Amino acid sequence: MAKLGLIAMGAVALALVATAATLARAKSDDPEKVNAWFRGLSQPLSHAKHKTTHLHFYLHDTLSGKSPTVVRAAEAAMTKTSPTLFGAVNILDDPLTEGPELASPLVGWAQWFYALTGLKSMALLMYMNLVFTSLDHNGSTLSMLGRNPPFEFQTYQEMPIVGGTGVFQLASGIATAKTYFFNSTTGDAVVEYNVISVHY
Repeated sequence: MAKLGLIAMGAVALALVATAATLARAKSDDPEKVNAWFRGLSQPLSHAKHKTTHLHFYLHDTLSGKSPTVVRAAEAAMTKTSPTLFGAVNILDDPLTEGPELASPLVGWAQWFYALTGLKSMALLMYMNLVFTSLDHNGSTLSMLGRNPPFEFQTYQEMPIVGGTGVFQLASGIATAKTYFFNSTTGDAVVEYNVISVHY
């Protein structure tokens, strides 16, 4: 029993070290600044002051042309014969812009991957890092993880915000996505995102 207790304590210690390392990378390369920030949360997080940020932008997903933003990283033996491309895994680095046009001001990049996980209908299991370059959020990130059925054009898809760095430390929240444009010949798409993030 004592051995199990030691193992549990070790696991908690490792989790705390991992959390501190994540916060260190998120806040600054200076450990003293990270410690000062963390000490500022001396009261329980449920009572700590939090901020809410609303973001709106467009993601440009390009499969065609000489500079695609999507590459196929893996696929299953059945992927090519599956009507839903089941088993495929794609890696993406998509620009995020203020408006729906690619020439609109850049606000950041979506660096992400997704796996096609639906046998009967197309569905993505997606993990996305939103990397912001705009002045207010430069260098900060939000992380999103969830299911996205991409061809339900008339509805918004909801995905949870599961973390963040920089100004979005300890973030949670919700992202909604809706297809703004889709070219069925090339696969190119523009997706509208609304993100609400609660952070400290």
